[in-house]
Amino acid sequence: MIWEMAVTVLATLARVYVDDLDVALPTFVELTGEQPRLRFTYRGLNLASVGGYLLLAGSDDALAPYRGTHATAIVESLDQILSITEQHGGEILDGPNEVPTGRNLTVRHPGGATIEYVQFDAAARSALA
Repeated sequence: MIWEMAVTVLATLARVYVDDLDVALPTFVELTGEQPRLRFTYRGLNLASVGGYLLLAGSDDALAPYRGTHATAIVESLDQILSITEQHGGEILDGPNEVPTGRNLTVRHPGGATIEYVQFDAAARSALA
C-alpha cells in the first residue's frame, strides 16, 4: 500500500479521566518529571497536559461524551485528517471546532478507534517546545 499523504503527528497524549485535577496533577508531575504544559477549561471540563498524558476532570455528565475517545493526537493539519477520514471511510463524530488550544475534531476510524485530533494555535504550540 502506498500512502499518498503523510500526516505529521507532533505528539500523542494518553487520555486519563480523573475526579479532581488538582489532586491528580502532583502524582503525574512526579511520574513524568514534568510540569503541566497546558491547563485550560472546555465544555465543563478542566484539562491539563503533563508529559504524555492529557488529564480530564469534570462531573460524570461532563465527562460522558469524551470517555469513548482513546487518545488525543496533536497534528500539523486538520485538513489532512479530514482527507484521510474521507478516504478510508471514517466517521467525524465532532468538529471541527474552535477550542482553547486551536481547532479539534474527533474521528471514529474503521476498526473502531476513536481519536481526537488537535491543530494547535501558536500559543499552544509553543508549549510543546
